[in-house]
Amino acid sequence: MIEIAVLDDYQGAALDSADWSAVRARAGVTVFRDHVDDPAALVQRLAGFDAVCVMRERTPLPAAVLERLPRLRFIASTGTRNASLDLAAARARGIIVSATRSAANGAPELTWALIHAAARHIPAEAASLRAGGWQVGVGADLAGSTLAIMGLGAIGSRVAAVGRAFGMTVIAWSQNLTAEAAAAAGAVLVDKATLLREADWLTIHLVLSERSRGIVGAGDLALMKPSAWLINTSRGPLVDEAALVDALERRAIAGAALDVFDREPLPPAHPFRRLANVLATPHVGFVTRRTYALFYGETVENLLAWLDGAPIRVM
Repeated sequence: MIEIAVLDDYQGAALDSADWSAVRARAGVTVFRDHVDDPAALVQRLAGFDAVCVMRERTPLPAAVLERLPRLRFIASTGTRNASLDLAAARARGIIVSATRSAANGAPELTWALIHAAARHIPAEAASLRAGGWQVGVGADLAGSTLAIMGLGAIGSRVAAVGRAFGMTVIAWSQNLTAEAAAAAGAVLVDKATLLREADWLTIHLVLSERSRGIVGAGDLALMKPSAWLINTSRGPLVDEAALVDALERRAIAGAALDVFDREPLPPAHPFRRLANVLATPHVGFVTRRTYALFYGETVENLLAWLDGAPIRVM
């Protein structure tokens, strides 16, 4: 009997997001709703499975884990890339790794949800009303403020379009961005220092790589206005976490709105859980019904193709 594990189904949504009946008729499917962080415990959990379904980068599968799973033959990943999988190690062991398409709307939509929530103090105002109170703050205006975008690709360009609609000045920078590409997205190319100094809202939309890791560090945060907010819905390690915590504790910047972190799930005692000037969500940028239907629907297709020995959309 083929055994398939579905990992990190936090909401219990995997089996409801697609029709798994054809897979379950041919294989055992075990869904795990919790997260296992310890590699040894993860190996123990996965030892009896032929295939593993991973949701984005929630559970890393490095070479040190893969080499201890001799039964594993197939990894069904979601999205078009997964930096937490050692693809070379998987291929060397004859493990097939499949991919799915990805919806592009989730991250930019959450970016704006966080910006609005921070600008208008929505968590505090809602909590006050629920507790029997009334207004507790004065909101910031987006119109006339400066939206600074670090990374103007598919997601950053969508964020820029909304910023223009709100009457914001939109500036952008990334290592390979040209003035022509910025203008095409409705933004003005500036250098990195100018981006940081002029930002009222600095939002990051870069792919994590060795070149981009820590691209916002202590020196960069020091250039920002005390009234500025940093928004990160891309990847936690793009920002030096220790430097950000320090800047927030000293109120060197007004606040941070974060959906991604160096370690996920975020440890219970992490400063981001207690700092009053942090608005944090648990990496839900891509967690939408449409995205889950696409991810799990194509995961089912990939599993059936693997079971049939048919061509697969590989990563």
